[in-house]
Amino acid sequence: MSDRVRKAIIPAAGLGTRFLPATKASPKEMLPIVDKPTIQFIVEEAKKSGIEDILIVTGKGKRAIEDHFDSVPELENNLKTKHKDNLLKLVEETTDINLYFIRQSHPRGLGDAVLMAKDFVGDEPFVVMLGDDLMEDKVPLTKQLMNSYEETHASTLAVMQVPHKEVSKYGVIKPQAKIKPDLFNVENFVEKPSPEEAPSDYAIIGRYLLTPEIFGVLEHQKPGKGNEVQLTDAINELNKTQRVFAHVFTGKRFDVGNKFGFLKTNIQYGLNHPEVRDELRTYIKQLGAELTEEDKTDKAAKKSK
Repeated sequence: MSDRVRKAIIPAAGLGTRFLPATKASPKEMLPIVDKPTIQFIVEEAKKSGIEDILIVTGKGKRAIEDHFDSVPELENNLKTKHKDNLLKLVEETTDINLYFIRQSHPRGLGDAVLMAKDFVGDEPFVVMLGDDLMEDKVPLTKQLMNSYEETHASTLAVMQVPHKEVSKYGVIKPQAKIKPDLFNVENFVEKPSPEEAPSDYAIIGRYLLTPEIFGVLEHQKPGKGNEVQLTDAINELNKTQRVFAHVFTGKRFDVGNKFGFLKTNIQYGLNHPEVRDELRTYIKQLGAELTEEDKTDKAAKKSK
């Protein structure tokens, strides 16, 4: 088995039902954060981490993802002719990537999507990057996992503490002793436990570094929660035969998998975007003043009653 981590899998076959009707004909992964599709942030994190080859697992109605990362000669020539060099650079950056695509014909779960990458990965460690989580840190989270692997040569998942009432949304770990301040041994993994059954508040947050032995487990993994093949269940099985670690992420995580999280992320990124940040700050202050005035009016109306 190779010790180099060169390949990444980005599962993008989900139906995006939480964003209907916007996702009826458009992939959820193409919803923009200000002016950039969410999936492009994931691809950029992979590149910054030193990943060389990326497999995107798509599904029906996801052709726009392939088109986004493809060359568009008519557009590029138009931008060249009009000397719009900055825009041309933005467009060309999306094609300077070793990307491969495979289609998951039926949504059988994250574990099944990862299993589809078996031939692509071969006998190498690899990373899985979920598109619902955007991560910010001085060192990209995927690179942090890769650095950890260089020391442990073992599968490692990114985790973060979440509010206890929200654990049922995640895979959750039962941690054992810390190896380092940011690295746990793990006793077991539980997919979406109830708050009463959760072994901790440490949730898996969408970045995995896995050894190729996971494929042997996935091939025999029975469907779990939601009647889908759960990657968390397979990792729990893998942990019985080889160590699996949990790396604690301390950077910023933006959850774009739900409407409110998506809106918050757009505001946060908008406040840092050079084209819109000043106008957005002014608008937010203006809106805050208007809401404060509305609250005062509501309170006054209640008192008068």
